[in-house]
Amino acid sequence: MAGASSPKLRLLTETGYRRTFYLMKRIEAEAGLALDEALHDYDVTSGQYLILSLVSREGGRSSAELARRAYVTPQSMNEVIGALEHKGYIRRTENPENRRMLQVALTREGRRLLAACDRAVDVAEATFMSVLAPKRLADFRATMERLLASARR
Repeated sequence: MAGASSPKLRLLTETGYRRTFYLMKRIEAEAGLALDEALHDYDVTSGQYLILSLVSREGGRSSAELARRAYVTPQSMNEVIGALEHKGYIRRTENPENRRMLQVALTREGRRLLAACDRAVDVAEATFMSVLAPKRLADFRATMERLLASARR
């Protein structure tokens, strides 16, 4: 059995986290907590907020199309959309060009909720990122975009 000082078990070095992936995962977890906290008063999960945002930008798409865009399974998307529809934030209507397909759109209440959530998330994101000067934040965002583009190839 490897001891606590085993190189494989040591996540920290004198200068910080040993693995960049681990550091990225920790940042993702902390950002997720900040996002959940920002959305708590609105009774919306971070996953539901993502879907509300996606539908706002790309309304008129089917659940399957939204699932592909959000990198989730169609079943997961249907669960989230069903919950949001039950709360009155989303509606599904027949596609006039393909009656077997249901288009997803925000309701008036869904647009109101999304606007309020966006304001809360703006504050949470600004607070979370406040340790970075504007230039550093812009560089950080550009680096993340490059990593995402590279990962999609």
